[in-house]
Amino acid sequence: MSRKAATPRRSGTRGPANTEALLAAAHRLVMDRGADFTTQDLIKEADVALQTFYRHFGGKDQILIAVLADLIAGHCASLEKRTATIDDPVERLHVYIAETLQTLVGRDRTTAGARFMTSQHWRLHQELPDELAQATKPFADLVQRELEVARDAGVLSPRSPERDAWIINKLVMAVFHHYAFVEDDPDASTIADDVWQFCLAAVGGAP
Repeated sequence: MSRKAATPRRSGTRGPANTEALLAAAHRLVMDRGADFTTQDLIKEADVALQTFYRHFGGKDQILIAVLADLIAGHCASLEKRTATIDDPVERLHVYIAETLQTLVGRDRTTAGARFMTSQHWRLHQELPDELAQATKPFADLVQRELEVARDAGVLSPRSPERDAWIINKLVMAVFHHYAFVEDDPDASTIADDVWQFCLAAVGGAP
């Protein structure tokens, strides 16, 4: 991996630059190795001192949570941009669910990011459940927003937008985790539409 010229370490600095350098380094290591790197590997990649790392993160698990949160937030921002010109809340919801799962079909199914998220999810759920819940919340928030808009427009009838969004989020995550590691599954090509149709029926939508 090519590296830029080293910049002076700022072990006494708490500013955002060090946080960004550590997070960017963690992203690079995750894409290259998954979670198989040490704190020493990370500070070397970020070119910061160990004390700097511990001023910003409690440990390796905390920065893994930060990477997960970044990946999910980036995906949600992409979905919002993709649906910015779509007026129908049901179609926006369709895009959120289908495109999240469609990323696992074909050449993108075994990406390092998908496998990292899957391999770390349940371990981090046991170690840092509240932090992980916050990291995964943006997708549920998108779904809840569209359920509320669609309910108010009379085109969907969710029982509880917040609770239904939580369940949809969990379902999409479970399917995502399954297909991140499963290869050559004949159902993979239709799974995005299958999950969408199931969710649509669950919130009172017409096929």
